Amino acid sequence: MDKTGRWADRNSDKDALRADIWQVLDTGGVAMGPTWSHIPNFIGADKAAWHLAQTPEWQAAKTLKCNPDPPQIPLRLRALYEGKMLFAPVPYLTYDFPYLRIDPARIAAKGISFELAATSEGYMMHGERIRFEDVDPLDFCVVGSVAVSRLGGRTGKGAGFADLETGIFRELGKIGPKTVMATTVHSCQLVPEARVVMMPHDSPLDYVATEAELIVTGNTDPRPVGVDWDQVREDQYETIPFLRDLRARIEAR
Repeated sequence: MDKTGRWADRNSDKDALRADIWQVLDTGGVAMGPTWSHIPNFIGADKAAWHLAQTPEWQAAKTLKCNPDPPQIPLRLRALYEGKMLFAPVPYLTYDFPYLRIDPARIAAKGISFELAATSEGYMMHGERIRFEDVDPLDFCVVGSVAVSRLGGRTGKGAGFADLETGIFRELGKIGPKTVMATTVHSCQLVPEARVVMMPHDSPLDYVATEAELIVTGNTDPRPVGVDWDQVREDQYETIPFLRDLRARIEAR
């Protein structure tokens, strides 16, 4: 097993933090499925989803963006049962289309169960393929996390997908000043603020929900306004087939 992570060697402090958390999840008996190089699933993910769903912003949200990873299946399932328009990315952004619209009314009309549509495999089969520009303005955004702080700092699995997506949505006006940023994690993934390295392109969290509690971060740090294209790595252009064309379309606006 690779104990460094698939996307290691980009930031040594982040690499060390991820390794510590993945090790704790592996040895602590709370992980469900693979941990290393993943947004790890955990026992109690459904309880964390319940905590987040009690927030007034979740309950008022009509449009929701959620990452594709297993620990957020309970959130995607809740969103569909509650009639929210759900948007989710292609895992690893490796197709020539980046996003899918999962409309609960359309899914139900096709006779597809919400339980299937809430999985990445299910929504890839039954969701509507769309571009970033086709995503509705978002009320609520859920991102996957490996480590988080109570003050809203976040570290993902290291690929930079969430930061890139969020930056694109900010640049397109899909994420605005009132759009909530949130995550669900196991309580063992909470770390001191000093351990979380936040870069200018990172978006701090408003809510962190664990199996045990809901954390209101109160974070008022400035949010990025778009994509810092100078920070997009060459390997991202190579592995994300639509990225160069999307950049050209955005810069031509």
